[in-house]
Amino acid sequence: MSVTVESLPRRLWLRFGELVHEFSKFGVVGVVAYVVDVSISNLLLHPIGPIFSAVASVTVAATVAFIGNRFWTWRDRERTSLRREYLLYFLFNLGGLLIALACVGLSWYVFGHFWPSVFQNRLAYNIAKNVVGLILGTLFRFWSYRRFVFVARTP
Repeated sequence: MSVTVESLPRRLWLRFGELVHEFSKFGVVGVVAYVVDVSISNLLLHPIGPIFSAVASVTVAATVAFIGNRFWTWRDRERTSLRREYLLYFLFNLGGLLIALACVGLSWYVFGHFWPSVFQNRLAYNIAKNVVGLILGTLFRFWSYRRFVFVARTP
């Protein structure tokens, strides 16, 4: 049986269309949370340092993201108790935060120990936290939210 060019994109969309749709909405919510996160972390970087500014900004941004994901991205999913969802959401966000903090710590304290002028500045901090840490943390959070927090409806 030969596969036509026309049927392959259609079959891919039928198989992965819902996932693409969810990931797109997750991305929009993520952009809003990202703006909140970057704004707060850069505002607090020098007064309280790289680790505490990251913790504070991620906490606020995660709450913004929870509201967007619960009531928009996965609004059609079965609802369990809000307490359960937020507790799991918080725990998986903690995992995402630890990923970002590992990137910041490696950059600021390990690489910065050897090359302080390169790795102990605002640009290096933002690349470590808001690029590398964000990408790795986002992949982890999308998988965990979809799998454990906002569960699919049972048929």
